[in-house]
Amino acid sequence: MQEISFQCSPEEAKDFNFLEDKIKQELNLSRTSNIDFRWKKRSIDARKRNIKINCTFEVEVDTQLPDISYQFEFKDVRNSKEVHIIGAGPAGLFAALHALELGLKPIVFERGKDVRSRRRDLATLNKEGILNPESNYCFGEGGAGTYSDGKLYTRSKKRGDVDRILKMLVHFGANEDILIEAHPHVGTNKLPQIITSIREKIISCGGEIHFEKKLTNIHLNGNEIDRIEINYSETFPIKKLILATGHSARDVFELLHKNNIEIKAKPFALGVRVEHTQELIDQLQYHGRLNDDYLPPAAYNLVTQVDGRGVYSFCMCPGGIIAPCATDSNEVVTNGWSPSKRNNPYSNSGIVVSIFPEDFKGKENDPFVCLDFQKEIEQKCWQAAGKNQKVPAQRLLDFVNKKKSIDFPRSSYQPGIESVEMDSIFPTFVVDRLRQAFKDFDKKMNGFLTNDAVIHAPESRTSSPISVPRDPETFQHIRITNLYPCAEGAGYAGGIVSAAIDGVKCIEKIKGKISAFG
Repeated sequence: MQEISFQCSPEEAKDFNFLEDKIKQELNLSRTSNIDFRWKKRSIDARKRNIKINCTFEVEVDTQLPDISYQFEFKDVRNSKEVHIIGAGPAGLFAALHALELGLKPIVFERGKDVRSRRRDLATLNKEGILNPESNYCFGEGGAGTYSDGKLYTRSKKRGDVDRILKMLVHFGANEDILIEAHPHVGTNKLPQIITSIREKIISCGGEIHFEKKLTNIHLNGNEIDRIEINYSETFPIKKLILATGHSARDVFELLHKNNIEIKAKPFALGVRVEHTQELIDQLQYHGRLNDDYLPPAAYNLVTQVDGRGVYSFCMCPGGIIAPCATDSNEVVTNGWSPSKRNNPYSNSGIVVSIFPEDFKGKENDPFVCLDFQKEIEQKCWQAAGKNQKVPAQRLLDFVNKKKSIDFPRSSYQPGIESVEMDSIFPTFVVDRLRQAFKDFDKKMNGFLTNDAVIHAPESRTSSPISVPRDPETFQHIRITNLYPCAEGAGYAGGIVSAAIDGVKCIEKIKGKISAFG
């Protein structure tokens, strides 16, 4: 097998005959040679007006390419040693799958509902503004990623086998293109069935997944957890506990702190979510090229430094929708998602400012200092927008010019928006940096700063504002020897793939410990 890379136009990248001839030419083969080829990687280079596709292919000459294996060996674990997992997000589910591979029995407790039941609660939230604090965009089977996009891009390639995670998703129903695209994406419309298939596999092999089962207490015996309490009533003895509860399980941080299990304040980012028309973003990114069958809806990635602090785009959603992602009834939170085709008429992205514990003088050592600030902003937004699930909004240019918006062009945020000046919500060190950042971004994408764009507040759940310290070698908590803080909620991941990798690694550490000590 050989690999061959070259650039071509978007039209050529979809022309099989062109690609076949081009590969033969690159390999100095005659046009009558027999080759078999398939995509390995594909990305867009739109830096210049003459847009190119970066192509990498796997090629065999005079023989067929071997099939790509998407098969995995999951063992029957009904009578195996148990590992308890709190949380059925990507970290918890992939930890459970890898437990099956290694011959361990995963027992998963998820505070939220299964994906089908969860969908009904999200419909009620979007249409009626009624929030279920245990079943929402953050809590429930599959975690925050299930109904907020399923982006699979990660920079964490040194942490683990990204391709193996992607192949496992293909095994459970994702499109093979996620192995090819530079920024792979499953889509909120497709993820629920994939998550359901994962659950069915875990159960069929003897693992367990329990829904509407919330961790409510931890009982310690010295430096070990002896048992856990679920729903204030049921107790379960445990040997190894993976804590994969995500960035929004604030009560879990409080539970750890109450039990003198160390947690620390952690930097995160907070700001607004800006919505443009997708047509405008396509025009800016593709140099005026519109309504194109050869290019996907355009994305962007923007970053700047303002007064020594990073301000950047986060979770950019081409052809997307802004969603209500609060987890408590007295707060509002925004996030974004896209369907697999990314075919909605609007694009949205978080634009966020880095926040550090040192920003709060005299409170730097309080583990809850960043979390308290996050809560404060979310609750102020809830109050300012009418004490419901509407969110504060302002036209983008009005925000930059410190002017209240009297009307809006549109918003994809279903519960609704309310005209509020962002200066009444955010502290000066946030709004000043956001204003300058939008001006900087307009220099990089001329036309980005427009009053046809609308900012929604807040974008606040970018990552956990608290970390749970663990030993870098064993992945155990630095004091509690059978607790494995995992993934995004503990401060060790930043998305679906990196969380899945961290879940896999936690299981590997546990398996090694069990093998060594029985």
